[in-house]
Amino acid sequence: MKRYYKRVLTIAGSDPSGGAGIQADLKTFSACGCFGTSAIVAVVDENTVGVTGVYPIPVDFVVGQIKSVLDDIGTNTVKIGMLHSSELIRAVRDTLLTYKIKNIVLDPVMVATSGDRLLQDEAIGTLKNELVPFARIITPNLPEAEVLLGRKINGQRDFPLAIRELSANRRMSVLLKAGHLKEETLTDMFYNAETDEMIELTSKRIHTKNTHGTGCTFSSAIAAFLAHNMSLNEAVCRAKEYMESAIAVGAEYEIGKGHGPVHHFFKFWE
Repeated sequence: MKRYYKRVLTIAGSDPSGGAGIQADLKTFSACGCFGTSAIVAVVDENTVGVTGVYPIPVDFVVGQIKSVLDDIGTNTVKIGMLHSSELIRAVRDTLLTYKIKNIVLDPVMVATSGDRLLQDEAIGTLKNELVPFARIITPNLPEAEVLLGRKINGQRDFPLAIRELSANRRMSVLLKAGHLKEETLTDMFYNAETDEMIELTSKRIHTKNTHGTGCTFSSAIAAFLAHNMSLNEAVCRAKEYMESAIAVGAEYEIGKGHGPVHHFFKFWE
């Protein structure tokens, strides 16, 4: 009997240093038991220290990559990362609508770990109003959530209200990550719009500078577990466990001069 892979398509930028973007996504998919495919939207000149430049891929060529994958291989889940312009955001949305893709994990990437901006200012409204509503789940960190809301989030106590606003009247699930807070105990908050549940995901802070690509990796793990037909709750909880271990094991390594990556393959080698 033939066997079939669980498939995940990532639509994001390429990171030559291997810790974030397409490279982190594909590593995560593989580590979580999925066959990864990709559509590269930009070639980013970056390393663990910072971003030097972004070279956008022509929008028509990005759409062509997506269609080539979906026409031939198909997918169980789509993970969307960095989309730098309004034109690109609309093109990706329209293409996925054509293929009736419903299982979309959107990581609203705006700023790299180094602090470099990756999204044009004019594209923020387009992302918020024209792509976010089509996602099954979005996974913003604190600064990204504040940009989407247009206001400050005043610490952990403000998370539930912020999530309700982000979820657009309970139509979309939201994972709001707490890594940018200062507390030693971090509580990511997950709202499952499909079951109307608010779930707290608590962990101890791991003191490490190796945090390059954590957002990409977390959202990709969710996408991978959704491809395995897990519920949203299970996929998010499993992804949180994977993320904690990837950070903890990766903290022991020294690579690059800045923010190093997590250890995507901690289950297989150290």
